[in-house]
Amino acid sequence: MKTTLTEENYLKALFHLVDNEGKVTINELSKFLNVKMPSVNNMMKKFADKNWVIYETYKPLRVTDKGKREASLVVRKHRLTEMFLVKKMNFGWENVHEIAEQLEHVHSTIFFDKMDEILDYPKFDPHGEPIPDKDGNIIAQDLQKLSSCNVGETVIFASVTLSDDAFLNYLTERKLLLNTKIKIIKIESFDKSVTVEVDGKQEILGKKATEKILVKK
Repeated sequence: MKTTLTEENYLKALFHLVDNEGKVTINELSKFLNVKMPSVNNMMKKFADKNWVIYETYKPLRVTDKGKREASLVVRKHRLTEMFLVKKMNFGWENVHEIAEQLEHVHSTIFFDKMDEILDYPKFDPHGEPIPDKDGNIIAQDLQKLSSCNVGETVIFASVTLSDDAFLNYLTERKLLLNTKIKIIKIESFDKSVTVEVDGKQEILGKKATEKILVKK
């Protein structure tokens, strides 16, 4: 039986929220999806029936391997669509999320496999996040937040975390794009804002921004 749109939205939320032990709480899901707790509980009982999660009252959910795979396949459709829109249709990286939100619910494996082929099997989406393969496998990345870097370090901008269009526009205006080198010049002790150097120019980034920028050394 095909998954419903609502089920896929829950699966995607599990993908983003699950911790290293495969756990997530009902409360975290409720806040992330802006859905009331009783509704989340009811859906997770259905997920337990499908062996996507292990559900026990008053305990964190445990996402099963089957659940992780199902969640990864929803994310695969979303990220492939974003990449297609950027690479083949010339959309800006700040304009693809909402369109991908709609197309990710298409139930055609062939459609997304063909999209993957046309793109020459990309490993990452336009925002630097890994694209799961057709089996739900995903590349592990060793990234850190820009906010955790030290003065004097030079890092590579590798990815952004769950970012809205406004933040992506903010980065574009400052020419802070993926794979650019960022040198940390100064960190303000008062508000943790960071002065960085990019292509010979300096920019001041607030803590909210540096928490969303993921880098590699």
